[in-house]
Amino acid sequence: MTTTMTGAEAMVRALEAHGVTHIFGLCGDTTLPFYDAMNRLEHGITHVLTRDERSAAYMADGFSRVTGRVGVCEGPSGGGATYILPGLIEANESSYAVLAITTDISIGSYGKYPLTEVNQEALMAPLTKFNTVIKRADHIPRMVRQAFRAMTTGRSGAAHLGLPYDIQHDDVPAGDIWGDPRHQSYPAYRAAPEPGAAEAAAEAILSAQSPLIVCGGGVVISGAMAELGRLASRLDIAVGTSISGKGSLADTHPQSLGVVGSNGGTDETWEMMEAADLVVFLGCRAGSTTTSRWEAPKPGCRIVHIDNDPMVIGANYRTEVGVVADLRLALAAINAYLDGRPGDLPAFGAAARIADIKQRKFARFEALAASQTEQVLPEQIIRALNHNLPDNAIVVSDPGTSCPYYNAYSQQKHPGRQYITNRAHGALGYALSASLGAWFGRPDSKVVGLMGDGSFNFTCGELETVVRCNAPITYVVFSNASFGWIKASQRDDCGKRYYNVDFNRTSHAAVAEAFGVKAWRVETPEDLEQAVQEAFAHDGPTLIDVACQALEEAAAPVRRWMG
Repeated sequence: MTTTMTGAEAMVRALEAHGVTHIFGLCGDTTLPFYDAMNRLEHGITHVLTRDERSAAYMADGFSRVTGRVGVCEGPSGGGATYILPGLIEANESSYAVLAITTDISIGSYGKYPLTEVNQEALMAPLTKFNTVIKRADHIPRMVRQAFRAMTTGRSGAAHLGLPYDIQHDDVPAGDIWGDPRHQSYPAYRAAPEPGAAEAAAEAILSAQSPLIVCGGGVVISGAMAELGRLASRLDIAVGTSISGKGSLADTHPQSLGVVGSNGGTDETWEMMEAADLVVFLGCRAGSTTTSRWEAPKPGCRIVHIDNDPMVIGANYRTEVGVVADLRLALAAINAYLDGRPGDLPAFGAAARIADIKQRKFARFEALAASQTEQVLPEQIIRALNHNLPDNAIVVSDPGTSCPYYNAYSQQKHPGRQYITNRAHGALGYALSASLGAWFGRPDSKVVGLMGDGSFNFTCGELETVVRCNAPITYVVFSNASFGWIKASQRDDCGKRYYNVDFNRTSHAAVAEAFGVKAWRVETPEDLEQAVQEAFAHDGPTLIDVACQALEEAAAPVRRWMG
C-alpha cells in the first residue's frame, strides 16, 4: 500500500469518504489532473458532464434538495468559476448544502497575468458559508472536512473549494483521508431549544384566539413534518407556508391552508394572515414574498419565531418568543410539553375555516380551468398536472409563469420535498437543470420541470445532457413569447407601457426534438390532457410546448408583482 497520493487523488478520496455519489461538472484545462484521478481510481462516484457550469450548480442544488445530502458541482478556472456563481448563491441563501470545486491556475503563476487568473477566494466569499483556495496539497483532506462541516451544521448552506493546478500533483499523506459520517447529510448535530423556550412558545400559542403557523423551507429541511402535523391536528391550528415551505404538510391535510403571500397566495388564503392575532414563523425568514412586503402580519400581531439561525429572529418583526433550535427538535419539545400539560387543550377551529377558504379558492380556479377557451390557460395546465401526476412525483418550477400557479393550485398528497423552486434569487433557467439533479437523487420518482419560454432559452442546451443520461423527465414550457412576469409588472406599475419584454415565438418542441427529446406542441385546451398522459407514459425525456395565455392577460394568483 502506498503512503502518499497526489492532491487530485486526495480530493477524489476525500469526497468518497464523505459519501459523495454524484458530481456535476464541466471539464477544463486546469481540471486535467482531477479528471484523470477520477478516471483512474475505483470509487462509487458518478460524474455527470454538463454543458454549463451554472447548470452543474443547479443540478447539485436539485440533488441536495431531494436527498438531504451534499450536492457537489465542479468547474475549471476563469469563466468556469464565474459561471458557477449563480447556483452557489441560490443554494446558500436557500439553506441547501452544495459544494463547488473550481480548479485554478498554478499557485506559482499567481500575479503573472496567466490565462484565466481570477481571485477565486474574493469572488466566492460573499456567496458561501465556507470558502477557501487550498494553497498546499496536504491541506486538501482538512479543507474538505471543514467544508462539509460548515455546509451541514447550523443553518445549512454552500461552500467553495479552489483547487490550484500544481497542488493537484503534489503529495498528500494517505492516512489523512477520512470524513465524519454525520456530515454526509444535513442537518448534522441538531441543536435542541434552550430550557424553557419550547414551553414559552407553546404557552404563547395557547393564549391566542386566531393563531396561524407559517412554515418556510426549514421545516422540510429538518424533516419536522410529522411533529408539525401532530401539533396542527391536536390544536386544530392553521398552517400556511412560504413557497419554499410547501410540503411542510400535505396540501390535502385538513389544517393545511397552502401558500400565503404575494406569489401563489390568493385573496382567500390571505384572509387568515390578516386575521391572525399570533403568527408562528417556523424555519421562515418572514421575507418580502411571504408577507407581501410586510403587509401582514399586521402591526401589533404577536410573533413566535422558531429557527436554527438566530439572525432571522426579530429581523423583520418584534418577537414575543424566539426559539433558536432545530425545527424537528423544537416541535418535538412543544408536543412533549403539551402531552404533559394538565387540562384540556384548546381547539382553534382552523379546519372548518380552511375548508371554506379552499372551497372558494378552488371554485374560482375550476371555473377558469373548465372554461371553453380557444387558447390554453395556465389554470388548465395545472389541472392536467393535478390529474396525472403520480403521488411521489417531484415538480421543479422556474420562478416565472409556472411558479404562482403551481404554488396556489397544486395538490401534493404527501408531506416532504416534492416541489422545488429557486426562491432566494429567482434566476431563470433553474428548472431544466435542477430537474436532472433531482432525478439523479430520486430516480424512482417522476420528475416534471415547469418553466416559461424565457426560462427555457437560458439553459436549453442541457437537453443534450438529459438525453445523454436518458432521464425520463417531462418538461412543460408555458410559451407566451415574453418575459411575462416583467410584462405584467409593466402593466400594473407602468400604465401598460410595455418595453423590451417581448420576443419571437419559437417552436420549443422542434428545439427539443433536435436534441433527441420526444416532444408535443399544444395549442388548444382539447389537446392538453392527452399530451400530458402520453409524455408521462414515455420511457425517456419528453417536452410539452404549450402556447398559453399571456401572463399580463391572466388571472394569476399574484398579490404583488414586484417582490
